[in-house]
Amino acid sequence: MLKVLLQKNSGYVPANVNMGLCLFILKKSSDARNYLKTVVKNDYQLDYAEYFEQAWTLMADYYISVNKYDLAEAELKKCLKYNKSNIKAEELMGLIKEKEKAYVDAADHYSKAFEMSNKKNGGVGYRLAFNYLKADRLVDSIDVGKEILKVYPNFPKV
Repeated sequence: MLKVLLQKNSGYVPANVNMGLCLFILKKSSDARNYLKTVVKNDYQLDYAEYFEQAWTLMADYYISVNKYDLAEAELKKCLKYNKSNIKAEELMGLIKEKEKAYVDAADHYSKAFEMSNKKNGGVGYRLAFNYLKADRLVDSIDVGKEILKVYPNFPKV
């Protein structure tokens, strides 16, 4: 179905993003990247805002997996330029900073993502607490741990 759509209109943003996502799921990342690049190189279109955001975060996730943090950060900045409340983009920015061992910056990004999720995302909360711990903000780390345990009493490692 997606191939038929793309044969008729190769620039159709939703079909390219969904094809890229399917190929990522099938572990064909180079093919997926090609479909997503067609979207990422296009000018932003408000009609397809969700698809552009998804393409940027998928590309960033791919770049993180191959240790190209500068390219991933550029994609995430595009995403956050158009939607400052994208939790996944903030979470991935935190992951980049964490891998670069910039724990204070990572904690800032994870904190934004945790706040945007109304303190309900246990994984982001755990990463936030961990980075607070690494940044020597011990009391903040404990407070976040308590917030996680309110929502998920049996959360592992907290």
